[in-house]
Amino acid sequence: MAETSFDVLIIGSGPGGYVTAIRAAQLGFRTAIVERDYLGGICLNWGCIPTKALLRSAEIFHYMQHAKDYGLKADNVGYDASAVVKRSRLVSKRLSDGVGFLMKKNKVSIIWGEASIDAPGKVTVKASKNEAPKSALGAGSYQAKHIIIATGARPRVLPGLEPDKKLVWTYFEAMIPDHVPKSLLVIGSGAIGIEFASFYRTLGSDVTVVEVLPQILPVEDHEIQSFARRSFEKQGIKIHTNAKVTKLDKKSDSVTATIEEGGKSQALTVERVISAIGVVGNIEKLGLEKLGVNTERGIIVVDQFSKTNISGVYAIGDVAGPPMLAHKAEHEGIVCIEAIKGLSPHPMNKSMIPGCTYCSPQIASVGITEQAAKEKKLDIRVGRFPFIGNGKAIALGEDQGLVKVIFDKKTGQLLGAHMVGAEVTELIQGYVVAMNLETTEEELMHTIFPHPTLSEMMKEAVLDAYGRVLNV
Repeated sequence: MAETSFDVLIIGSGPGGYVTAIRAAQLGFRTAIVERDYLGGICLNWGCIPTKALLRSAEIFHYMQHAKDYGLKADNVGYDASAVVKRSRLVSKRLSDGVGFLMKKNKVSIIWGEASIDAPGKVTVKASKNEAPKSALGAGSYQAKHIIIATGARPRVLPGLEPDKKLVWTYFEAMIPDHVPKSLLVIGSGAIGIEFASFYRTLGSDVTVVEVLPQILPVEDHEIQSFARRSFEKQGIKIHTNAKVTKLDKKSDSVTATIEEGGKSQALTVERVISAIGVVGNIEKLGLEKLGVNTERGIIVVDQFSKTNISGVYAIGDVAGPPMLAHKAEHEGIVCIEAIKGLSPHPMNKSMIPGCTYCSPQIASVGITEQAAKEKKLDIRVGRFPFIGNGKAIALGEDQGLVKVIFDKKTGQLLGAHMVGAEVTELIQGYVVAMNLETTEEELMHTIFPHPTLSEMMKEAVLDAYGRVLNV
């Protein structure tokens, strides 16, 4: 007889859900995870991972086109769009299969279906339309002392700009195109919008980006986004800020968008449109209203340990609010389950969560921006170092970029770090570690960085903040 009673039951198997399930099993809890679509959730199947596979293909294509800059020859360079998509899907499948292996390894039961919470400790699972993995449990009633909601988020839809999967895409359709459109409009310039704009532009699309706010990449430091914008425009991406798309007129194989900007209206006809105007939490059909779980603006309200207002019910990841990032969900889940176990974990500090955008050039940041520091009237020191002053960057042929750091002038505390350029998504963790360890500027300046590396710029930026920069 299949087991129906667990210590911990997690709804959703995305990064937050499956990592929490593993940690719960490590702590000795009888654990189950409910999934209705695909193991690994959006991130592994339709988000973080497959988009990086697509962007890697675009990056290599770009280098092949510029082979002569490296003393190489590459004639008749081209791409096969279907093969690019196929590689991306195989990468996702490999990782999704890996989640299944991890669940089995850690003795986490998989329940296949769509869950709703009937009462604290009681969950009903309805059958899923998708095929269940072998050995997964099915529809039925289940009990668990602790229920953790990790149902993630889906694309936000605005009236009049509804995706139709053919002409107007969300990130789902944008990842599996049957061809690369000659022209493309991207509505929204957050990480998702800019990554797709970068991907399709590299493959030859005529790309236009429309952003309703004054700057692209709205959460980024103004100086960094300005640098990135100049780079994007140099690549041929057309960018409209303080603008909005008010209407989409669909034809058989094209869309005419009405764009309002500066009090004027203009029409733009493109083959395809990508709607990248954010995401909204999946809080529906979970029984939250019946339970009385507090929600606000499409997310579940939780405390610092992911507890809702209902005993035994928790929420982590995108469904529990911004920043809507996979690594935030994972850490949030760890904190949640360790608190349930009574291990007294440190609450998550959202100011130390790094953000990365994998466009070309890459963008990465952690902590406070310069403009936010000034708005708070903080007394700060700001240091900068350009890629053009770094030997490794020049050798790589990637000499365009910037590293920027912000310190508290009185204490030497690192308040924020912001980067744009090659491989900065791999560099940012150095500053994240420094901030978590409460490292001062003096300790960073005394740290020896290897040469020649891009990471040397991280120290040089710190030196610049204190008038000691060496290589510019």
